[in-house]
Amino acid sequence: MTSDHTPLDRAHLDAEASGGDSARLTFFERLAEAELHLLLEEAEGDTITPRLFEVEGARYALAFDLPERLTAFAGAAPTATLSGRRLAGMLAAEGLGLGLNLEDAPSAQLLEPASIAWLSETLSHAPDETEHRIEAVAPPGALPERLLVALDGKLGLATGLARNAYLAAVTYAGGGRGHILGFVDAVPGAEPDLARAVSEALVFSGLDAGQLDVTFLRAQAPLAARLARQGLRIEIPQPAAPKPVTPPGSDGPPRLR
Repeated sequence: MTSDHTPLDRAHLDAEASGGDSARLTFFERLAEAELHLLLEEAEGDTITPRLFEVEGARYALAFDLPERLTAFAGAAPTATLSGRRLAGMLAAEGLGLGLNLEDAPSAQLLEPASIAWLSETLSHAPDETEHRIEAVAPPGALPERLLVALDGKLGLATGLARNAYLAAVTYAGGGRGHILGFVDAVPGAEPDLARAVSEALVFSGLDAGQLDVTFLRAQAPLAARLARQGLRIEIPQPAAPKPVTPPGSDGPPRLR
């Protein structure tokens, strides 16, 4: 693969080469995460009206992962830029498919309305909320590598939403066993997004039948200390600290006299 291939190009080529479910799931994950440029009819204020075409009775919108690809296909035309997950929801609501990166890109293809509906439904699935009392915490043991890779990818996009996370095996009151991912010092309001990211990591790693519980803790909580001792620490990117501004031509603050 050449270095100028986009993440969508690489994921599509991998899916074609392997033919496996895991690679196809990875492609749809990349599609959901991508920033896409949607070709529009004439712009009408804030209204988004995709330009549509029909193939064998199904209607398709057109979107590209690079603005220059859209320009090469359609020239100067009105566009809207939005995430793949938002686009999937918008198209699924209208029963539309997606013409992606037509015509010459490695990822060029027609995604049928049923495929877009599946992606939208997958992305809109909310994790179930339950309460269990944890009695014991242990190292996570052997987990599928594809799950760890999926978690690393998802949480790598959660910049600043929590301090870090710990993955561990747990025993619940009553004898149930499982795995838990504990987020430490999550930003208030970010909990649903973090829980959804974990749920999507399970689905797009092909392990949607598995279970990974999620909890949110303050750093001072006793369970956070237990997870830190026994669990696998997962780093979450943090925003870069702003650099102090030095006035032009100055080596520092002015001297006092």
